[in-house]
Amino acid sequence: MAINPKNLSKKSLEINSSSKLFQIYKNSKNVSLKCNTYFQVYEELLSKYVGKEITFVEVGVLHGGSLFMWREYFGNKAKIIGIDLNPNAKKLEKDGFEIHVGSQSDKNFWKNFFYKVGKIDILLDDGGHENHQQIITMSETIPHIKDGWIVITEDTHTSYLKKFGNPSKYSFINYSKYLIDVINSRFPSNEIKTDNNFRNKVYSISFFESMVALKIDSKKSIENTVLNNETTNLENIHDLRTTDYFPKVSNFINNRFPSLHKIPILKKIVRKFFFNHNIWIKIKNRLNLKKYFFWQ
Repeated sequence: MAINPKNLSKKSLEINSSSKLFQIYKNSKNVSLKCNTYFQVYEELLSKYVGKEITFVEVGVLHGGSLFMWREYFGNKAKIIGIDLNPNAKKLEKDGFEIHVGSQSDKNFWKNFFYKVGKIDILLDDGGHENHQQIITMSETIPHIKDGWIVITEDTHTSYLKKFGNPSKYSFINYSKYLIDVINSRFPSNEIKTDNNFRNKVYSISFFESMVALKIDSKKSIENTVLNNETTNLENIHDLRTTDYFPKVSNFINNRFPSLHKIPILKKIVRKFFFNHNIWIKIKNRLNLKKYFFWQ
């Protein structure tokens, strides 16, 4: 059940005391539903855009309270656009907002929307919170976000609620986890099946409690290249990072058979045998890791 922000716990009020946006929300006469943990995330993601000339789009208008909040927060230079399924949202146009009526799960709606509006800076999805609504909204808007700007999806806790058909492998959160693979697919040796449009657009992804934010930047979303600023031949450097087993074997050989130390090729053979092809070491390491994956 929602409560008045003035009745929040002392701890929650202290956490949000430094948030300009929370103060605006708390003192607003316009109805809007927000979670108390969101304001610090908003400040972290959006404070640098205050006073800038931006195009901000919010999906899910309700009574329009959040539109007034965002306009006061960002300032008069910001263009605030609302999207809602309810035609009654159009009444907010008399207050100076641009309102578009349509379904966020309709690809044609998004096609027409961006044809009229063009590229935008920030999209905040506070719409219906169903898996298909959140996923389609994110996937359809990513190509139309300007470089250096963001897409934010709110209320992602619905990915864990039965009311919204979850948990499910088709939840929005699982889709967001897929985008982690998309980002990491830019390392050339990775064999990850991804959508190239996202691979070359999504620069980073941030997870917060009940919120996911994507940073869009095609200029920075480039394929990774390994560099070496030394002339040293890396093949002559022993790589001991994967296990502590080989040094033990190496020390044993050095102590018991010191004469073999003069034959480098034997060390390489020992390393290959005791590390690279030792199945027991790999089984041991796998068993040690299982405790960190207790949920599987």
